[in-house]
Amino acid sequence: MEITPWRPFGELSTLRREMDTLWNRFFGETRFPKVFAQEWMPSVDISETKENLVAKVELPGLEAKDIDISISGDVLTVRGEKKREKEKKEEHYHYRERYSGSFQRSFRLPVGVQGDKVDATFKNGVLKITLPKAEEAKKKEIEIKVE
Repeated sequence: MEITPWRPFGELSTLRREMDTLWNRFFGETRFPKVFAQEWMPSVDISETKENLVAKVELPGLEAKDIDISISGDVLTVRGEKKREKEKKEEHYHYRERYSGSFQRSFRLPVGVQGDKVDATFKNGVLKITLPKAEEAKKKEIEIKVE
């Protein structure tokens, strides 16, 4: 089973980028608002070992206090907010590509986990969530008896 993040305006974002590229070829860079721009979505890797599911979330510029993690049934949710730096009056931006604002990522877990034993650590901008598998979800070897 493959975990696929839901991006409500994904197709519109792609179309918008293609249109912006075409527009910029003719008229150069523009300062139009990005109405359908994709909101900030931190990158996530979810892997599985014999004992655990492990989620790694890239959250540069955040602190642990800015992040909330929850599990409801078989859904893991990570949410938080990256605050925008205050602009200085004498500062003029030529490009502004760094994202800020709130985010939320939810994933349906492929196996049951022990929600009360979940461990989370935050180091160098990477949140690592270790989710121990429930006993019934662990792979068990079955011995074949010869008669």
